[in-house]
Amino acid sequence: MSPAASVNTSFDLLLRGGRVIDPAAGIDGQKDVAIRNGKIAAVQSDILPASAKEVVDVSGKIVLPGLIDTHAHVYQYVTGRFGMNADMVGVQSGVTTLVDQGGPSCMTLPGFRHFIAEPAKSRTLAFLSAYLVGGLEGHYYPNLYSPDGVDIDATVKAATANLDLVRGIKAHAEIGGFARWGIRVIEMAAEIGRRSDLPVYVHFGQLWGLPESGTNGEDVDTILERVIPLLRDGDVLAHPFTRHPGGFVNREGEVHPVIQAALDKGLKVDVGHGSHFSYRLAKKAIAAGIVPNTLGADIHGYNTHVPAPAGTPDEAADDENHPFAGQAKFSLVQAMSSMMALGLSLEQVVPMVTSNPAQMLGLSGVIGTLRSGVEADVTVLDEMRGRYILKDNEKTEVVADRLLQPAFCLRAGVRYDAIAPILPQAVAA
Repeated sequence: MSPAASVNTSFDLLLRGGRVIDPAAGIDGQKDVAIRNGKIAAVQSDILPASAKEVVDVSGKIVLPGLIDTHAHVYQYVTGRFGMNADMVGVQSGVTTLVDQGGPSCMTLPGFRHFIAEPAKSRTLAFLSAYLVGGLEGHYYPNLYSPDGVDIDATVKAATANLDLVRGIKAHAEIGGFARWGIRVIEMAAEIGRRSDLPVYVHFGQLWGLPESGTNGEDVDTILERVIPLLRDGDVLAHPFTRHPGGFVNREGEVHPVIQAALDKGLKVDVGHGSHFSYRLAKKAIAAGIVPNTLGADIHGYNTHVPAPAGTPDEAADDENHPFAGQAKFSLVQAMSSMMALGLSLEQVVPMVTSNPAQMLGLSGVIGTLRSGVEADVTVLDEMRGRYILKDNEKTEVVADRLLQPAFCLRAGVRYDAIAPILPQAVAA
């Protein structure tokens, strides 16, 4: 469309003058983004401001397809202290699409749809738990996650009947479960994935504590090599940079030799950042060529402190035994800054939160792009230059010279400012 043609077109909104990066469309440059009726109408240079009812100057900002968080925990209340408010970690944090990882099960999916996904302003999808109980603070109640707590037929039926909402299956491969039940649970989860023809997202790194009898002969460093053959092209290995045993770096400090073979097989890697993310181990893995495909934030109530409303006591701040005590503020955009601080470029990180997760969800061309005609999901970021210290829970520090912060987003053309109380504030060192 030429600038002359734009005069005769009535756009509802024009985002003018930002750096637009859309990996799916091969766009990276200063462009204008026009929205009409909640959909992307045009992305091009020099759209006349008079052609739009409202013009927002985003010069100096980064304009991206709406961010996709592939690892959220937003089954609020039902998953206990894990579940966050969907819109707090979603549109109020600059994120337009959330994927709840294993909160709902085949039994609790109707509640997730009615009470979480439908009311949320953020697009909210799910990877269905392989376990009947879903995400019920399993580290407290590991026996709920035994093979007896998996119903393959019921889970396949629920997943395939709800494909508008369910885009994959969530499972765990970690030493606590292996010590109790061996490999059977992950075998069952892999079967659910095959029968439903959905990707399986596998948690690696210790989650449940060990039973009183110890590891029962299981070796944490053999879990990866035993699980990977069960998985298919498109399945996802999560938490590559965990500080817990059973991640991508073994006890000798070396990247598992099976990882490259897994990537060659078509398996994908999701950061699943969370609080067990280790800069120390991430540096080793990235140096060995392990660059994740997607960047889930893994924000939940045990690693992110939600301040109490004004005028009410903040129990988390006052009680050192409270599960939130001492925890930080966090966001998917902060996780993007983490990856850049490790040496990845902005151009490498943007696909991890746009086009790659859209592909993982089987929604390429529907979300994660600014292609004309799709729903206008757009994220606008500020990029701050300076010297910023980022710290993980091992107290390892990295220095970032660029820090990203959400300014606002559009979800289906509706604007939401980045006002979430969990957003970290940039403080230059």
